[in-house]
Amino acid sequence: MADSSWLTKFPQMDRVDLVEIRKGLDSAYRDFSREYGEVIESVFDPLLMFLVWFEKLLLTTPWWIIIVAVAALVYLVSRSWKLSLGVVVSFLAIGYFGMWEDTMRTLSIITVCTLMAIGLGIPIGIVMARSDKARSVITPMLDIMQTMPAFVYLIPVVMLLGIGKIPGVIAVIIYAIPPVIRLTNLGIRLVDSEVMEAATAYGANPTQRLFGVQLPLAMPTIMAGINQTIMMALSMVVIASMIGVKGLGQPVLKSITNQYFTLGLFNGLAIVALAIIFDRVSQAYAKRTQRHMQGIENA
Repeated sequence: MADSSWLTKFPQMDRVDLVEIRKGLDSAYRDFSREYGEVIESVFDPLLMFLVWFEKLLLTTPWWIIIVAVAALVYLVSRSWKLSLGVVVSFLAIGYFGMWEDTMRTLSIITVCTLMAIGLGIPIGIVMARSDKARSVITPMLDIMQTMPAFVYLIPVVMLLGIGKIPGVIAVIIYAIPPVIRLTNLGIRLVDSEVMEAATAYGANPTQRLFGVQLPLAMPTIMAGINQTIMMALSMVVIASMIGVKGLGQPVLKSITNQYFTLGLFNGLAIVALAIIFDRVSQAYAKRTQRHMQGIENA
């Protein structure tokens, strides 16, 4: 049996001080959220307005227009009629089983979160690739974001902004953004140094080398990061439903609390269908990009 006498070596006063520190930090954060919560919330008002508008657009547009538009977009990206047909069948099945509105709500928030994660993650990944000091600072933060349970960082977000769409968006982005940052950094660093030397010899400045050489060559790796970001964002759908985000996650949560097997199964399968669609489309685009870059290199 392990010796527990070491516990008595810590002075009681130290434990009391630790409790007081915790209480002080909790009180300070509550005071901060009460004082500045509304101001910080107003910063996200444009994002909330866009998210509400996009969700209403998907909900009010006739279902057949949505299906045609999504199938056409999938074909433009993947150049695969089989994948486009699979998307049509999946969306028809979702509508047939009465999950259309929840699917559109989930699609709207996942689309917005993914676009924001890409818009924030790629520049951060570029900064990491161009600066070892930045990488040494950002990497531990990414480790924390990926290993800390989602419920833990939901606590300060909900305390500061309450429940609703914006806290859900922030939680999804925090959870989903690390892969695109890491793989953007990795993709740029893996670009052949001889290619960079050739670009420099032709007189390209740093900006031209970044946008004309590094990013195009790193695009397959970046697309892999975007793919993982989308998958992680979809995996947060159920957790985000716990803080008021409507969509496919709420019926799943309801089925857990009330033991509705078929409700949870059907809505879970709808989430899986969205995940497969996003995964296949992003992979197809990454493969097309890679083949295109290989053709340029061989030319």
